[in-house]
Amino acid sequence: MTMANTENTLRTITNSFLETESFIRLGGGEKAIARQHAKDRLTARERIDELVDPGSFFQELGLWAAFEMYKQAGGAPGAGVVVGIGSVHGKRHMIIANDATVKAGAFFPMTCKKIIRAQTIAQMARIPLLYLVDSAGVFLPMQEDVFPDTDDFGRIFRNNAVMSAQGIPQIAAIMGFCVAGGGYLPVLCDTLLMTEGSGLYLAGQALVKAAIGQEVSDEELGGAKMHAQISGTIDFREPDDHSCIQRLRSLIAKYPDVNSEEVAESNIQPYRSTEDIYELYTDAPGQQYDIKEIIHCIVDARAIPNSEGHKTLEPDFDEYKPEFGESVVCGYATLGGNPVGIVANQGKLTERQMPGGKAGPSKAANMPKVIYDDSANKSARFIMDCNHRKIPIVFLHDTTGFMVGRDSEQGGIIRAGAKMVNAMSNCVVPKIVVIIGGSFGAGNYAMCGRAFDQFISFAWPGAKCAVMGAGSATGVLAMIEERSRARKGEEIDAETHQVILDAVRDSYNEQQDIRHGAARGWVDRIIEPHKTRDELIEAVRTANQGWDYSTEFITGVLQV
Repeated sequence: MTMANTENTLRTITNSFLETESFIRLGGGEKAIARQHAKDRLTARERIDELVDPGSFFQELGLWAAFEMYKQAGGAPGAGVVVGIGSVHGKRHMIIANDATVKAGAFFPMTCKKIIRAQTIAQMARIPLLYLVDSAGVFLPMQEDVFPDTDDFGRIFRNNAVMSAQGIPQIAAIMGFCVAGGGYLPVLCDTLLMTEGSGLYLAGQALVKAAIGQEVSDEELGGAKMHAQISGTIDFREPDDHSCIQRLRSLIAKYPDVNSEEVAESNIQPYRSTEDIYELYTDAPGQQYDIKEIIHCIVDARAIPNSEGHKTLEPDFDEYKPEFGESVVCGYATLGGNPVGIVANQGKLTERQMPGGKAGPSKAANMPKVIYDDSANKSARFIMDCNHRKIPIVFLHDTTGFMVGRDSEQGGIIRAGAKMVNAMSNCVVPKIVVIIGGSFGAGNYAMCGRAFDQFISFAWPGAKCAVMGAGSATGVLAMIEERSRARKGEEIDAETHQVILDAVRDSYNEQQDIRHGAARGWVDRIIEPHKTRDELIEAVRTANQGWDYSTEFITGVLQV
């Protein structure tokens, strides 16, 4: 495959993803949107557009949540909730808006997980939260997967209470229905707005009639006027969505620290065109790429004066131990003027200097995308230094995992890998992840996988994430299936073997597809490769807005 074909492949995959995203953004579809408008209500996305600062960037998270899930219920695009980080009066806020066009905004299992993830990100960086509430409550056919567990419905309310105690601002605006247990979310917030025609109650008319035999109107039960004048539950009663959103913006403007953040210069340019990524990157079998060239498309350019008084541009990237552990590239950089550390898997063959005896040092080749013991040791040391410098760390994933075999085991790969995992796990600085290619096995863990308190995680279209690559996994899984059938007396001939192999391969390929992970909340946002720099700058600035960098960095026991 030529580099031109590689570029076309990456662009084609990206365009395909963008087309699907346009469909997901329609939520319940055009007819459902029309029904929302017929009630004189805006859709979730229209509310967000009106809420955030004009011309600002809304960094949506979890768009792919529930992708191709819940088919028996007709699907739940975006898990029925729109989540993301947007600027209001110059300050970033986490915005959570129920999408009433999707099953009346009902909560599916992934709806809970998506909201909890948003709350977790907000809590990590102390970002204020804004809830735009319009939901029918739990999707009852799936109540057992929504209601009881630690990552289900109740955890959202627990987080409301805990963040309130931590002083993280939370404002809720009810612009539709808010029923049953869901009613606790807005009432646990600091400030509560509600529009005319909305409803806030623990039980609707039918349930009240069935439970106690009482007949009551919606307004008497939980209308905006009742809650404003009688129960005193809400703080502001607004006539419609537009006035409610304007009131919300007005309230936010009166926080003392609004517009006080220091914004890095916006005119700082990357060293290399971000569009070059499509030419530089390849995942074609047998081809390689240099991750340093990708990094040059992401980091700032810096001007260096020469002896003649002129200035030349070079990438603002100071590589750490460039001649040691070359299968992982580490370095200090700036993104939009913001200092960061970068840990990235190398996508090409590298050379390693080995200790020698009488004959002197020898050389060995390091395979692309593999983490060796020397690179793991280097990465651990670099991660620790970033924590002492108090700067965020960006992890660029494209790894098949740690090196295996006799030489690697005798060289202490497990010990070195554990050291890297220990240092990364105990980070007290923001950890931002981009999966650009593969993220497999323990390599995913060491490079800050989902289980390791990522601040925000991104992925390129076409990326893959699984315990191992499809090639290795298919043979193992097919062998297990064949042995199981053989024990039952089934004869495995060549044709049956091929059928099993093909079925296993197709299933595994589907599971390692990044859309499968994004649907289940393992990735926050799938991004266009040439926008990686912009996305990272936004993530770093969001983290720096409220991150507590005073926490002491302490590791566990390190194997030496």
